[in-house]
Amino acid sequence: MKKIAVILLVALLAGLFALPALAEDKPFAGTELVVYNWYDYIDPSVLDLFQEETGIEVTYVNFTQNEDMYARLEAGAGAYDVVFPSEYMIERLIKEDRLEALNLDNIPNLENILDNLRDPSYDPGNAYSVPYMWGTLGILYNEDMVSAPITSWTSLFDGEYKGSIFMMNSLRDTIGLALKTLGYSMNTRDEAQLREAGDMLVKQRQDKLISGNFVDETKDKMVANEAALAVIYSGDALYAMEKNDRLRYVVPDEGSNIWVDGMCIPKGSAHKEAAECFINFMCRPDIAQMNMDYIYYSSPVKQVVENLDEEQTANVAMNPPEEWVDRCEYYHDISDAMNLYEGIWMEVQMAR
Repeated sequence: MKKIAVILLVALLAGLFALPALAEDKPFAGTELVVYNWYDYIDPSVLDLFQEETGIEVTYVNFTQNEDMYARLEAGAGAYDVVFPSEYMIERLIKEDRLEALNLDNIPNLENILDNLRDPSYDPGNAYSVPYMWGTLGILYNEDMVSAPITSWTSLFDGEYKGSIFMMNSLRDTIGLALKTLGYSMNTRDEAQLREAGDMLVKQRQDKLISGNFVDETKDKMVANEAALAVIYSGDALYAMEKNDRLRYVVPDEGSNIWVDGMCIPKGSAHKEAAECFINFMCRPDIAQMNMDYIYYSSPVKQVVENLDEEQTANVAMNPPEEWVDRCEYYHDISDAMNLYEGIWMEVQMAR
């Protein structure tokens, strides 16, 4: 009995006077990381957990478009430690030597990434980026407000749903879907093809077919039945469908974009190893699960995908069928034709 009492006393004292974590367990404690990510694109509790486990303080700032993020990096890349660009922007930043090469020894959780998302064409060997989330671009529609299931991008242009369409406030996505409607690649540099796509989008505005251009606001507007159709990212579609059972998502027959948002370290970051620690943390299965559950996008982490339940597996927004993926393409860097794209986009935005 005395021996048991002594054991209990030792255990009690250990609980009352627990030793703090050893310094070597938190080698970057006190470091401040500036993380630059899309709006509403990480579970806030993940940031709290990261800070608690590592002692690294995170300053979290947001952007709404890749081009906005690029402009901020151009103005001062060293102000940020981790950024989340999409695949075509990653390709551009690599070409312009604006990213730090990753030390993959510091990111062992890269092995958790799905094989088909590793070693991508836009970043061979994952030398500069690690996938964070992926998905598709498509149309979200309200089945009570359409005459038949939507299958084509042409529904955005044929006039049947005049005044009940939300388009994207995004150069690549909006011009890209117009190109796909016409049978062209979303990565074309052909001026005649781009002019044709621009004319289609200008006419769409002049004919008053759309009721607004949004990005983050679209999902809540569709939940509230404010339009029949909306161009939307698959994760936002999933969020909306969970809140409104009359909504359906489709990747149109003409094809679309399959996108990957990656985690990168801008050139000039003063905290590269701490940033790699953050990237590695985000690839941990339990953390990736938390983020997927919070933001409704498709995770690139194998263990998360393997744990999808029957309902999630059947959901085309979260788990697109193979035939959808097969008719999609990655965006690639078109910076050599960006002046042409931007000129057309300006004409579209000014159309009345």
